[in-house]
Amino acid sequence: MTRIPPLLRFLPLLGLAVTLPGGQKQAEILEIATAGSALVLAVAPDAPVVFRHYGGRTAGADAFLYKGHRDGPEVYPAFGGTNFANLALSVVHADGSLTTELVYAGHERRALDAGREETVVHLKDKLYPLTVDLHFTAHKAEDVITQRAVLSHREKAPVRVETIASACLPLQAGAYYLTHFHGAWGREMRVTEEKLTPGGKIIEEYRKGVQTTMSDNPSFMLALEHPADEEAGEVYAGALAWSGNYRLSFAPDELETLHITAGMNPFAAARMVAPGEALETPAMVLTYSARGRGQASRNLHDWSRRHALAHGGEPRAILLNSWEGAYFAFDEKTLTGMMDDAAALGIEMFVLDDGWFGNKHPRNDARAGLGDWQVNRQKLPRGIGHLADYAVSKGLRFGIWIEPEMVNPRSELAENHPEWVVKSPGREIPQRRNQWVLDLSNPAVQDFVEKVFDDTVALSPNITYIKWDANRPVWSAGSEYLPADRQTHFWKDYVDGLYKVYERVRAKHPDITIQLCSSGGARLDYGALKYHDEFWASDNTNAVDRVLIQYGAGMIYPAIATASHVSASPNHQTGMMVPLKFRFDVAMSGRLGMELQPKDIAGADLEFARRAIQNYKRIRPVVQLGDLYRLCSPYDEKGRAALAYVSKDRKEAVLFAYNLYHFHARGFTFDVKLKGLDPAKTYTVSELNMKTSKSVFPGNKKTFTGDYLMKAGVSLSIPRPQESAVLHMTEK
Repeated sequence: MTRIPPLLRFLPLLGLAVTLPGGQKQAEILEIATAGSALVLAVAPDAPVVFRHYGGRTAGADAFLYKGHRDGPEVYPAFGGTNFANLALSVVHADGSLTTELVYAGHERRALDAGREETVVHLKDKLYPLTVDLHFTAHKAEDVITQRAVLSHREKAPVRVETIASACLPLQAGAYYLTHFHGAWGREMRVTEEKLTPGGKIIEEYRKGVQTTMSDNPSFMLALEHPADEEAGEVYAGALAWSGNYRLSFAPDELETLHITAGMNPFAAARMVAPGEALETPAMVLTYSARGRGQASRNLHDWSRRHALAHGGEPRAILLNSWEGAYFAFDEKTLTGMMDDAAALGIEMFVLDDGWFGNKHPRNDARAGLGDWQVNRQKLPRGIGHLADYAVSKGLRFGIWIEPEMVNPRSELAENHPEWVVKSPGREIPQRRNQWVLDLSNPAVQDFVEKVFDDTVALSPNITYIKWDANRPVWSAGSEYLPADRQTHFWKDYVDGLYKVYERVRAKHPDITIQLCSSGGARLDYGALKYHDEFWASDNTNAVDRVLIQYGAGMIYPAIATASHVSASPNHQTGMMVPLKFRFDVAMSGRLGMELQPKDIAGADLEFARRAIQNYKRIRPVVQLGDLYRLCSPYDEKGRAALAYVSKDRKEAVLFAYNLYHFHARGFTFDVKLKGLDPAKTYTVSELNMKTSKSVFPGNKKTFTGDYLMKAGVSLSIPRPQESAVLHMTEK
């Protein structure tokens, strides 16, 4: 290997490439940097772009040159040549060739705004007129880097793209510990950490098309060398911004390099790309933390509130949703009575859920009417406008439920447009929840779904909230709109069609609050979430289960977007009896709401509910806009959980502590050490949501330094299952 003279080592810092004696052109360093992290590439004309580093920023990044240009994995490995790494791209060229070799063809940078910079790295095939542009966006303050790829070509005929990833990330360590999220309906986002072993790990959804995050989520955290700690050690986190089928691969090689590849799932999804056409991948969202899993979460939360969530800086309203309180069995009086009670409790919004539409096929249960978005005249003779006006007269905002992507076979829509239904030719169309999926690859269906939203909002100027649901996956995929030789395009075209509708809806209705719902958490991803204000984490409203569900969701997604509702006891999904205080204490750790018939709350519980809602209004800015610190995991064998939110100025904090199922016969205390406070500040600690005059914290209403609260902590007397505490800390 040629020795590089010391003077030449400093030339890359001036933006110059290193040229060795004899005219041999060396690589230059390309650094994509945030405030605390950097992704470093080595580039040279007509040579593969080589990955050098992703992690903490280093002084003298030019030193990454001196491994030798080819000593390292390619940043975007394609199938062909001598590349044996995990593949990002596989193409069948117009002449049938399977080989693609991508080399550097230049790059450019541009500032998107004061806090974001985009770097585009241009790659080209050595032989064919095919290019791939890698778009890296550095979100500097949030320490987040997003990556996406755009493929185009000028070959003589279409090329067949078998695989195209959003990003590849090679990491080097002695051991890797993967945190990922899994579950099913009613137990979404359960957390598992495991050591990666030879053979690796794949997290994917390849067959559902819709509801792709019900069983697994396209996100992860990865700790190096040892299991993840909350506030120490190197941790990487990633989330694919895509609502369709996905694949995240974690493949260690024989040299102990871990290759992480993320993108759309290639199963049954080959894409024919015409000359001059561009094929774009969704973005992969990445962050690096040198301070454990907690800082990785806080990075993603900050980024999402600023860049990937509608109205991310605006506190969310407290709402009552009608579903578990009324289901399909309601009339005007039922709903106006619920509004009266909601207003008396201090709730700020009423949302009418499923069951308000359909006339020829009334929506009195889940078997009919879906797709026929006319107000049911028998149930609501004075229409939605009357209900919305009534809500406003009570000081409430008004919202309403839609499920525009789906249709019941018993509906006028299915009768009039059978060609709009997703189906495999000649086969029976399978049902789930008595419904079918509409084909959003079809522009006519996109127009219809957009019109459903527009027409629903037009029912009253007082509608300010839409709950958008999607209650079944794709089965027996097929599109009457797509040509026979393009059926594999369906999976991507459906999601692209959905996003087109979202874009148009948001352009026309920028101020509407939209909830992302799909049988609970079956569409929880940053591709859809950027068009929404919040998500429904699970149809399971049982508070004990919600502690685990929301703990997992909070690792990737922020509390401001996590709709968490107080529901009835016994719980409608699990039958579990849970005290009202525990239900409120859990729901208040996200976006507080209620999912019950308020008339079922009586006596002392009614007054407690009023006080709890007022307490939430006091702490709402901290919970929804503050920094999250996980203090005790519900996945530990102790059967307890604790988390805290700290305001950005560290003047205020809220601690939530839960005893889930452990019984302390002698009344042992739950000791919790706070994190994130200012050690030099003095805080007054007050218990909220007290059920009796005796606080569970002996220091209630007393003052403590932040240093004491973080080093010594607080001792809480919550010895029995489903006991909980909320402590509010304010700077003295």
